Amino acid sequence: MKRWLGKAEVVLGNHSDRLNAINIFPVADGDTGTNLYLTVRAAVAALGGASPETAETGNDVGGLLSRAGQAAMEQARGNSGTLFAVFLCAAAEPLAGKSRLSAPLLATALNRAQIRAWSALSEPVAGTMLSVLEAAAHAAQAVDAAQSGDDSNHALGLSLDAVVEAAYQAVVRTEDELAQLHEAHVVDAGGVGMLLVLDCLRSAVLGEELQDELLDGLHGYKLQDPHIHEHMPADDGVEVMCTISLSPLNAAILRQRLDEMGDSVIMSQVGGAQSQDDDDESTVEASYRWRVHVHVPDPEPAVALIRSLGEPTDIAVSQLAVPSGASTERTSPGIDDPSVTGQSRHEY
Repeated sequence: MKRWLGKAEVVLGNHSDRLNAINIFPVADGDTGTNLYLTVRAAVAALGGASPETAETGNDVGGLLSRAGQAAMEQARGNSGTLFAVFLCAAAEPLAGKSRLSAPLLATALNRAQIRAWSALSEPVAGTMLSVLEAAAHAAQAVDAAQSGDDSNHALGLSLDAVVEAAYQAVVRTEDELAQLHEAHVVDAGGVGMLLVLDCLRSAVLGEELQDELLDGLHGYKLQDPHIHEHMPADDGVEVMCTISLSPLNAAILRQRLDEMGDSVIMSQVGGAQSQDDDDESTVEASYRWRVHVHVPDPEPAVALIRSLGEPTDIAVSQLAVPSGASTERTSPGIDDPSVTGQSRHEY
């Protein structure tokens, strides 16, 4: 698992420019590759070196991936990075306590991940990395059924081959599933990123080289192809991200209100229920940590709403489009708080 995430970090770093070049959905801001790379890098960093957590998890595949996923979620960038973090956290759950990966476990983990990823978005859209993850999960389930739950390494190899092939075909289909991609004659950047992540998993588990020809023929992916977002109208507004502890009721309220304010709303739990300090716990609704992501025209109402429901941490406000030649750092007007960062980073 460490080898998988390490490979993914290197591969996404190498492919980040091409992924950025074809990134036009949901915002043509050209940073899907960068966001995926930085999010995976956070996951890898969480596994580096010896620590008490490392000793406790030992050979627990799920425990290790859970730690990586939590770190990725806390530092996720953009839509694509947030969904990758959701994928890691969800996939870790059925692997908890397991010392090795098998075809049945892979099928369960990918299915859990695709369900969680679709549900994290208020308005999920087909033709994105969601579709790629869904296709991969279905392929793993089909192989597992055909092999009658065989947990041998051979069956795992067959499953991983099928997962990568299904993910590739799903990436090809994205071009015709989304009008914006069809018009631009490119495939979805986030979908390609997920395909690369899955091929890294196949390579790490089977001890085989990455498939260099895997992306040959994908529209918009040749080195000489232009960064198509550079010639598209700039998107107004900002991306707001934070982590906050909320009860399920307040989380539902926040999601509904954010849906009314903006779009690309993603909310996903970070870990389990938090302990209560109240003497009478029966009267206090359990709270959970949530990672929140939204695109809004103006950050101030969104930040005010979030703060009205709890105490957020790591609030990041990022422009969805940066004028040519502008500084990569800015201060958000009207938000005078050291906990709010104003980095001009974008999304998938």
